[in-house]
Amino acid sequence: MTTALDLQFDPMSAVLGARVRGLDLREEQTPEEAEALRSAFARYHVLCIPAQDIDNDDQIRFARIFGRADADFIGKPQAVDYPTGDGPAKRGVLYISNLRENGKEVGALPDGELHFHSDGAHRKSPYRATTLYAIKIPSRGGETKFANLQLAYDTLPYALKKKVEVLTVRNVYDVRATLRDQTDESDDTLSNAVHPMVRVHPDSGRKSLFISRLMTRNVVGLDRAESDALLAELFDHIERADFIYAHKWTLGDLLIWDNRCLNHARNDFPAEEPRHLRRVTVSEPA
Repeated sequence: MTTALDLQFDPMSAVLGARVRGLDLREEQTPEEAEALRSAFARYHVLCIPAQDIDNDDQIRFARIFGRADADFIGKPQAVDYPTGDGPAKRGVLYISNLRENGKEVGALPDGELHFHSDGAHRKSPYRATTLYAIKIPSRGGETKFANLQLAYDTLPYALKKKVEVLTVRNVYDVRATLRDQTDESDDTLSNAVHPMVRVHPDSGRKSLFISRLMTRNVVGLDRAESDALLAELFDHIERADFIYAHKWTLGDLLIWDNRCLNHARNDFPAEEPRHLRRVTVSEPA
C-alpha cells in the first residue's frame, strides 16, 4: 500500500501491524502525512517506524498525531497510578528498562516475561495508544507480542458472544507486577477499574474483547467459580497463536499500538543484557 505522499505501509503479519517507510520523525509531519498515519493505524493497529534517531520531544510530537500525548515525565514507576485508577499528572514519559543507576531502577517493568495486558485497563480512563522507542535491546528475547482482540471476538461462538456482550469485568493492577499472580487483588490501595468485557472501536465500529491475563480479575455479578472458569477460557482463546504477531525489536524502532483493540506481552530475555525503551502514552481527550 502506497499513498500519494509516498509513505509506504508494509504489512508485518496476516493479523496486524505495518512497517512505515518514508518517515523521519525528527521532522514535523504534514497534515496529509498525519492523516495517512491515522488511517493506517486504524487499519493495522500497530505501526513500526524503523531506523529512527529521536529524542523525547520528537516522540511526543509523533504521539500527538493520534490524540493527547502524555508528556509529563513520570520518574519512579511507583508514581504511575493512584488507587482510583486515575491520578493527576502522573501519566507520561516512562522508561521500560532494566538499567540501574546507583543500584536503583531507572524505569519500570525491568526484567522477565510480561503477561498479556492493555495499557491503562486498570484505570477509569484507559490509554488510547502507546508509543515505545528502542534505545537498547538484548541480543535475544524481549520480543513484544500483540494479540488482535477484534479477531478474538469475531471467532467466539455465537452464544458466547451474546453472553460476554452484557458483562463487565474488574481490572486490578500492581504497577510492579509482570505476571498475574504478582498482584494482590484484595489490596484496596491498588489501581482498579470496572469496564465492559466487550468494547466497540470508535473508528471502525468493530467489537473486541477487553480483558487480559495480567489485569482482569473477575467478572462482575458472577460467583467466583463461574467467573474464574469463564476468564480462563477466554484468556486461552485471546492468546491463540493465530491472533498474535511477535515483534523482534531493532535499535531505533518506534512502535505505536492501539490499546483499544490489542493486548500486548513481552517474552523473557537475558537479565544481564540491557533492555531500555522509552514509552509515551496517548490518552483519550479529557
